Amino acid sequence: MPPSCVFCDIVSGRFTCKKVYEDRSTLAFHDRHPEAPVHVLIVPKRHVASISAAPADERTARLFARLLLTARHVATELALKKDGFRLVINTGTDAGQAVPHLHVHLLAGRPLAWPPG
Repeated sequence: MPPSCVFCDIVSGRFTCKKVYEDRSTLAFHDRHPEAPVHVLIVPKRHVASISAAPADERTARLFARLLLTARHVATELALKKDGFRLVINTGTDAGQAVPHLHVHLLAGRPLAWPPG
């Protein structure tokens, strides 16, 4: 874990969050600066800087699958499946990744424009 990773601090309990879901390998919580009426972040509990920084191995493949399954579970629990939701993974500063810890944004609760950004 890098010394200044806010998501690692949230996972460890050093910083609080409004938790939505947690399992052995992921944590989902409401974003403190939401961009939609529903804005949940899904993070792996182990530090991975970005999707590009993750090794291309079976452990990473399982982690990526777990993140998407967690997002689906959260969307179901929050009753978002009927009207829809968007999943976003920003990678790198030009793409808008503000925290260097892999995370999935789950956005919903209003019509979302396309293309984004």
